[in-house]
Amino acid sequence: MSQVASTVIQHRTRLYLKDGSYQIVMSYRIQMDRVLFISAERGGAEEEIPVALVDFDATHRWEQQHPAAGSADGAAPGPTPAPVIDPELAKEEEARRSLTPEVAPDLRLPEQDSVVAFDTFRGTPELVPLGQSAGDLNQTTSHSVVRTLVNPLSSSHQIAQLRGEASAVQLHVNQPVFYLRIGDDANASTGSTPLTVDTHGASAAMGNKPVDSAGNLYVIVRLDVRRDARIVASFHLNRLGDVHVQEDVVEATAEMLPGGHWMKLTPREPLGFGEYALMEVLSPNEVNLGVWDFGVHPTSPENRDALKPEPKKPVTLERRGPG
Repeated sequence: MSQVASTVIQHRTRLYLKDGSYQIVMSYRIQMDRVLFISAERGGAEEEIPVALVDFDATHRWEQQHPAAGSADGAAPGPTPAPVIDPELAKEEEARRSLTPEVAPDLRLPEQDSVVAFDTFRGTPELVPLGQSAGDLNQTTSHSVVRTLVNPLSSSHQIAQLRGEASAVQLHVNQPVFYLRIGDDANASTGSTPLTVDTHGASAAMGNKPVDSAGNLYVIVRLDVRRDARIVASFHLNRLGDVHVQEDVVEATAEMLPGGHWMKLTPREPLGFGEYALMEVLSPNEVNLGVWDFGVHPTSPENRDALKPEPKKPVTLERRGPG
C-alpha cells in the first residue's frame, strides 16, 4: 500500500500518468492505493485511478512551474470559492472542445467525418454522416472536389447523375442542419485556410487550384428521380442570392463555429419530401460535382450510422491483476 501523503490541489492542474499522458483536474487526493480526482474535462465528475499508474514527480514539477494565482512559492493554496483556471490549461480545453463542438445536449460533432446532418428520429437528436457522390467518386466522407463549368446564362440541363432512386441517407425532419468539417489545424481561428484537393483529372485545363470551402456558397438542389437514377440539374448561378426564387434550389446560410474547424449550413427554407443534394458553388460559373446526397422522408427507418447523444459518465480505471 502506498505511503504517499494525501494531496489536494484547489486550482486546475495536470495529473500525469507514467505512460506520459495526463488528466486535467480541479483537485486530487490519495486514498489508500487509489488517487481520487475531480475531472475538469468531464464536467466535474469524480474519478479514480490506481496510485501505481500516477507519475507524482511529473505532476509536482508541473505544479511548481504553474503555481496558483496568489502563491509565490508554488504551494497549493487553501480552498477558495472560485478555483483559479490556469490560462494555458483553459486554452488547451477550449481548443479540444472546438474540434468536437456540442450541437445538442450530450451530442457532439465527430472528429473525422467531413459532412454530417443534424436529424431527429423519434424525438432523439442524431448526427448522420453524409457520403459524397459524383462521377468517378465513391461514397466517402472525405471532402473531394470535381470541378465543372456551368454557363450561368444557359437553360437548365443535366450536369450529374447519381445511381439509384433514393439516397442511402434519409432524414426525418424538413429543416435539417448540416455541419462541414473545414480543416484539422488546431491553431486556426477562422477556418479560412484553403483546402488543396484532388480534382480527379476532371478539369486538367483549369489546373488544380486550392479551394477555400469557408468562403464558398452552398445550395440544396432537389433531384429529379428517374428509373435507377437521380439527376442533378444545373441552375442559374447569376441569380443566386437575388430576389428571384429558383424552383427546387434552396440556398444555405453559412456560419463558422468557434475554433474554425466546422461550418454550420442552415437551409433558408423548409425542404419538402424528396431526394436532394447539397452542392458547393466554387465561383460564379463553377460548381463542385462532388455532392452530398440525402432524402427527406419522415417515415423512413433510422439511419444505420447515426451518432446519438452520449451522456457524460465517470471514467473509472479497473484494478489490474499481476502481469
